[in-house]
Amino acid sequence: MKIKGLILLLIIGVLAPVKAQTTANPITTAAPFLLIVPDARAGGMGDIGVATSSDAFSLFHNPSKIAFNTNQISIGANYTPWLRNLVDDIFVGGVSYVNRFKENAAWGVDFKYFSLGKIELTDNQGNPIGTENPNEFAISGTYALKLSEHFSMGVGLRYIHSNYKLSVQDPDNSAVNSFSVDISGFYQSSEHYFSQFDGRYRLGFAISNIGPKVSYVANKEDFIPTNLKLGGGFDFIFDDFNTVTLNLETTKLLVPTPQPDNSDKDKGWAEGIFSSFGDAPDGFSEELKEFTYAFGAEYLYNKAFALRTGYYHESEDKGSRQYFTMGGGFKARSFSLDMSYLINTSSINHPLENTLRFSLSFDLGDIYEDY
Repeated sequence: MKIKGLILLLIIGVLAPVKAQTTANPITTAAPFLLIVPDARAGGMGDIGVATSSDAFSLFHNPSKIAFNTNQISIGANYTPWLRNLVDDIFVGGVSYVNRFKENAAWGVDFKYFSLGKIELTDNQGNPIGTENPNEFAISGTYALKLSEHFSMGVGLRYIHSNYKLSVQDPDNSAVNSFSVDISGFYQSSEHYFSQFDGRYRLGFAISNIGPKVSYVANKEDFIPTNLKLGGGFDFIFDDFNTVTLNLETTKLLVPTPQPDNSDKDKGWAEGIFSSFGDAPDGFSEELKEFTYAFGAEYLYNKAFALRTGYYHESEDKGSRQYFTMGGGFKARSFSLDMSYLINTSSINHPLENTLRFSLSFDLGDIYEDY
């Protein structure tokens, strides 16, 4: 490939998770791979997970959920091809480990890797001048504690490495090495009796990637994708074999909206978080467009077989990610396999179109009964 075409592909692959095209006033950040949903269970329900039941991938969605993990130990692994319609060596993958080491507390670690593939560089005459493998990864650690029978909170620390550098073309650019913090909360009610079914509800919030601005190029700093998630869910428990769960979730980037005078570039990361709720140039109507929303449903039979569907919506002026999802999964003893598929409904291409996503998880150790 020619270097210009490769750089274009690199830019598309990097920015697609947050904003896939130029729109009215989109928000872009450094290291957008941090927002890519890793697991197929969430992927089948519109990419939601802040208030769903705990599993091996809770560390991404809402780390405080792991204090309610049903099993003492949960291990998860995932692999997702990225932009598979264009190339075959760009992917995001990772592993996670959760340990609920006592009744009211748990810890977990998570590794996430995003590879932009092997790039063969050539000069203007087509002569080889080397190869590059731009990549990003993050390592996270989390501790969650039950503050009551039904409510938990979690804190996490994340190391971030982001390297888009093409040494031959951009010798002055540098890789990013930084850190961020997560804060989250989760509420899970007891099971309540209704006339036709039993029910249980969940509420959750998470603020992820709280951290300083980073720099790929000298004298230019970018915000990392600090993100707010709020959500709720309800379980319709019809009997011992049949449960239907409905979930709703909204998210917002806690990053300043781009300003016509570029004044957003001068804000510090803490100021940027607080100002992000009221700095849109077009006022409150534009501010509302910066919230995404998603809903998802899951049917679970005998705690062994699941069917899922969902929908995700983002304003056309803020990225225009709009899609339906579907998926399923099954569990055999301690082993679970989940899969999902995305159906794009936007005029803008999505990097996961025509892509099956898979994730594996293993539940081991003692079993906790929280309800």
